[in-house]
Amino acid sequence: MASHASCPSIKNILLLDAEGKRVAVKYYTDDWPTNSSKLAFEKYVFSKTIKTNARAEAEVTLFENNIIIYKFVQDLHFFVTGGDDENELILASVLQGFFDAITLLLRNNVDKREALENLDLVLLCLDEIVDGGMILETSGQLIAEKVTSHTMDADAPLSDQTLTQAWATAREHLTRTLLK
Repeated sequence: MASHASCPSIKNILLLDAEGKRVAVKYYTDDWPTNSSKLAFEKYVFSKTIKTNARAEAEVTLFENNIIIYKFVQDLHFFVTGGDDENELILASVLQGFFDAITLLLRNNVDKREALENLDLVLLCLDEIVDGGMILETSGQLIAEKVTSHTMDADAPLSDQTLTQAWATAREHLTRTLLK
């Protein structure tokens, strides 16, 4: 267990709307092996936190050996979950990094509509923050820069692009070929 303590790990990052429905979620452990167990967890976390006022500061709650740090902005609810042996400050820095990156990427329009319209950026954001439960980055500025560099790079190999980008690149190539 000692090796685990030295390397903080994230169990999931959730972005839910004002009704507790998924906007973007990413699970990094098998604590919730089925989709229904994930949905049940999201519903529980949402119902447990909905009456709190986590708007100015992030709040913390415990649930079934998990520490959950959360923050609300407009109609979006941000959650980061770690084991009860994790450092709350580290979990809070992951939450803050995610929130700051989203704020930058959505140009301060942090709400459900913007998040859904830019879902590819939100999902890329999650990939830049945590990989397989390991924290990669907590600086919102750096996360946003990495995400925007992914989306701007049309010459990147297709394997490095999101599906949307790959389609756009393919469409561009096809158009160029047809216009020759």
